[in-house]
Amino acid sequence: MTTLTESTHPGGFLVWEAFRDYTREVITIAAGDLHPGTVLGRITATGSYAAHDPAATDGTETAVGVLWGRADASGGEVPGVALIRGPAIVNRHDLVFVGTPSDAEIAAAHAALLAAGILVR
Repeated sequence: MTTLTESTHPGGFLVWEAFRDYTREVITIAAGDLHPGTVLGRITATGSYAAHDPAATDGTETAVGVLWGRADASGGEVPGVALIRGPAIVNRHDLVFVGTPSDAEIAAAHAALLAAGILVR
């Protein structure tokens, strides 16, 4: 029998949001093949977004939002949609972190998202 594997869905991480026209924005993804639920940081020099990287020094070390749907920027910048402000609640188990951040780095990302009004449960 064939085994089926279900991948992540656009917005599947979202538990609740107040007003989708307020909490979401069309953004520019700078690099990478990112999946729904990827925690994002904002590159200070360009204003573009990339996967949150706690070890970076370009602005992406601070979590600022969550990618709504898949965005493949492997070949260059692409538009995407992200949850960038609250009030909103997201499921911690559906968030995607690139690499292997420590528990303390994940907690710091959750705190940064909370500062933007995005509660991680």
